[in-house]
Amino acid sequence: MSQTPNDRSTVLPGRPPVVDMATWESAREELLLREKAHTHEGDAIAAARRRLPMVEIDGTVEVVGPDGPVPFLDLFQGRDELVVYQHMWYDGAPHQGQCEGCTTTAWHLKDAIYLNARGVSFAVLTTGRWPEVAEYVGFMGYTQPWYSVRGLESPIGGSMGWLSTFLRDGDRVFVTYRTTGRGTEIVNGSMALLDLTPYGRREAWEDNPEGWPEPAAIRSEDGAVGAQTCWYWRTNADGEGDWGPTSRPAPQWTRPGATPAGSLGRRGDVDEQLPD
Repeated sequence: MSQTPNDRSTVLPGRPPVVDMATWESAREELLLREKAHTHEGDAIAAARRRLPMVEIDGTVEVVGPDGPVPFLDLFQGRDELVVYQHMWYDGAPHQGQCEGCTTTAWHLKDAIYLNARGVSFAVLTTGRWPEVAEYVGFMGYTQPWYSVRGLESPIGGSMGWLSTFLRDGDRVFVTYRTTGRGTEIVNGSMALLDLTPYGRREAWEDNPEGWPEPAAIRSEDGAVGAQTCWYWRTNADGEGDWGPTSRPAPQWTRPGATPAGSLGRRGDVDEQLPD
């Protein structure tokens, strides 16, 4: 697979205006005022988040990891705080059929060294059957701990695609915060860096100047071609955004044996291939 962008030898449409350094500095200072206000508002929101009430949950419920069933309390690893990412799962699907958005999120936090240094543990939870999950984790080369929460209710189990935080007080466990959708972008540093670039994420929803490059047009699973919100989540062997049957989440192309496959494995009776 090509690890470089498509040929950019031709000039892309739309570029920032060229000015002298003094004019650029003035425009930058004006934007900086807005950025600082945004930062301060984020600080205020974080302060309010720390003042949220919490709900006690049963920390003795068992999740399944590499050593078999363990109580949820063990995920704290003796620390007082725990952050978990709840990864979506498609039963019976091959690696390339797993959630591209969740793959993107999990890939950006391969370990939790800096969290651990602040007394916070981290784990990934998913509803997949543990044998499937273990194989996937090994293929991806993830080093953070993963656990199956199959059959458990929210907030430990239930719907996935959430970033959740928990607090421990001895043997008591409390859920303190949850977010989903774009709230999980805080884990994904690549999106923040793309937001700093002239062309941004190049997604259909962005507010761009007139004449800016159009969002990437990719092929969907049903063969339709059009602009997609998250074109970089799933690519083909040439590194092009593609949601077709031979594509896979972009990070998977760096893994050994990541060859095109004939099906995403999300349709038909794949769920019946493995027993509960």
